[in-house]
Amino acid sequence: MTDKYINKATRPSVLTTGWLVTIVMLLIVVFDQAVKFYVKTHFYLGEAYEVFPWFQIKFIENNGMAFGMELFNKFILTFGRIAAVVFFIWFIKKTLSLVNLRKGFFIACALITAGAAGNIFDCVFYGEIFNNPFPPEHAVLFPPGGGYAGWFEGRVVDMLYFPFFSFTWPSWIPGLGGKEYEFFQYIFNIADASICVGVALLIIFFSSDCSKAFNAVFDNKDKKNADK
Repeated sequence: MTDKYINKATRPSVLTTGWLVTIVMLLIVVFDQAVKFYVKTHFYLGEAYEVFPWFQIKFIENNGMAFGMELFNKFILTFGRIAAVVFFIWFIKKTLSLVNLRKGFFIACALITAGAAGNIFDCVFYGEIFNNPFPPEHAVLFPPGGGYAGWFEGRVVDMLYFPFFSFTWPSWIPGLGGKEYEFFQYIFNIADASICVGVALLIIFFSSDCSKAFNAVFDNKDKKNADK
């Protein structure tokens, strides 16, 4: 890396930060998958359990992106996630040896990477290892008759639901009058939350670290290409 943006860190510091990133990623992925496995095998599709009036565990599945949005083809989305995880792991590895980057920056990157990886497991494996029974039956892990879909065709499991409040729009409002509005209506999972928290941390607290890291990595690459 060039000293124009940042200096090299010492090996002990690199190892400490590297272990921190690894632990954060493993904790998020394991926790995300543990919750999904429990919900998948103990809830039937559509079942909800009220923890508080403003928080429910509600089991749904989707083919799309975070918060149930479906914007791209299933395979494009899955391989896009894989590419994103590979990029972030590469990027973290390249920037670990740099100083003047706060540990919070690496934690934010680890949260984003782990979140993307968590949903990859659903897409790649769940179609093969789970069945998809009709409610009120629960899904079975490694069912005798095989899974509900092929590899890379699994659906993402969501369960975190925060219906904070709802109301009906006044009838005099054009286009919205008489319709019910609910905040917050999206249902998501631990992996989605991890991605959102990581992105928020980068934007709010570590945007300068992100800029330094990108400049150090890609300016050095561009300089090498220019010297050829």
